[in-house]
Amino acid sequence: MNEGQNQPSLPIAPATSVGCVTLGVADLNQMTRFYEQLIGLKILDRTASATELGVDNGPLVRLELRPNGQRYPRSTGLFHMALLLPSREDLGQWLKHLVTHNYRLDGAGEHLVSEALYLSDPEGNGIEMYRDRPRETWEYEANGRVKMDTLAVDLRALVADGSDAPFTKLPGGTTMGHIHLQVNDVNQAVQFYRDDLGMDLMALMPSAGFLSAGGYHHHIGANMWNSRGSNPPPPGSLGLIKYNLILPSDEALDQVVTRLDSLDYPVEASESGAEVKDPAGNRVEFIINR
Repeated sequence: MNEGQNQPSLPIAPATSVGCVTLGVADLNQMTRFYEQLIGLKILDRTASATELGVDNGPLVRLELRPNGQRYPRSTGLFHMALLLPSREDLGQWLKHLVTHNYRLDGAGEHLVSEALYLSDPEGNGIEMYRDRPRETWEYEANGRVKMDTLAVDLRALVADGSDAPFTKLPGGTTMGHIHLQVNDVNQAVQFYRDDLGMDLMALMPSAGFLSAGGYHHHIGANMWNSRGSNPPPPGSLGLIKYNLILPSDEALDQVVTRLDSLDYPVEASESGAEVKDPAGNRVEFIINR
């Protein structure tokens, strides 16, 4: 891949965003309790084999029971899914809630464009809880890519700035801000999401790329820190099943499907839109924002 090649002639719709992330889980009851009680999502639908959780404006996490599934942590799949809270006050309030439950953070990062907290669910799926800094404060490199870093977060100050109201659930306006994927080849991932799908490349490292629609710092992260040269997990495994990209209109969906068809990607119709696998085998479902 030539890093300097032109951007696609048909960029993906600027209003594209990440939607629900679907996970295969071994213990549906335990995982449902975790995402409801610790993360703060609301149960929107529940059956014996699946739970859908989110906020009032829609689903963000779907859990599907796979009692005989195995984890393959070095396969392609999920690195983390990232829940975007509306404000720093909301993120601080959530951190207070986590502290009261004595649940361990895996880390934290001041990324210049955002403040982020990292943890893992009981089955090892990575989660980021974060808030964005105002877009007008973001800085850019000479090549137009956004400046990001990983610096220390003052957790005490974040807790102090959190709302004093008792935490009951994540606030309205919480979204799935981005998804960070494990891939086997970063160049192939960038080619798919930038050159084939039409996203903007916002930052690039030797082993990770960050891409977005509409100038966001990133909707898609792709790294091979644990998964260089690896394969997708076998069918029926635990972990990422698929994730949704939400498009703003039928026309935007048709544009994506037509483009991927022309590039000979095997696009399949789904109940809500269309599905394709990226070069690392991660399933992407394109749906329309209704």
